[in-house]
Amino acid sequence: MPAVLAAIEFNGDGLVPAIAQQHDSGEVLMLAWMNRAAIEETLASGTACYWSRSRQRLWRKGETSGQIQRLVELRVDCDGDTVLLLVDQTGVACHTGRHNCFFRALRDETLTTIAEPLVAPESLYGEA
Repeated sequence: MPAVLAAIEFNGDGLVPAIAQQHDSGEVLMLAWMNRAAIEETLASGTACYWSRSRQRLWRKGETSGQIQRLVELRVDCDGDTVLLLVDQTGVACHTGRHNCFFRALRDETLTTIAEPLVAPESLYGEA
């Protein structure tokens, strides 16, 4: 574990962007942030843990919703300033109830919703 942590360039806030990607389909699920403790916990537990900037604490993906991400592989990019988590997603990845967070696309100069929720957000978290 020290080798991977030494390869990561954390920003001034001690964070690194983390892209979660479905390991078998290649679908990009979400982008979140990780600090050193989140990476250590992810590697130790085998499930994704991020740093919640809004709550200022570790955020264990699925801790309230049950929509966990089992880690298959962690990769570090060429500059060490981004990590890629190849995961096996249980359920939906997005807090809006969609399978991934990238459900809006620019179409004909308009930002268009291209995927509807699969699960009501309030059933996951109590609110969207």
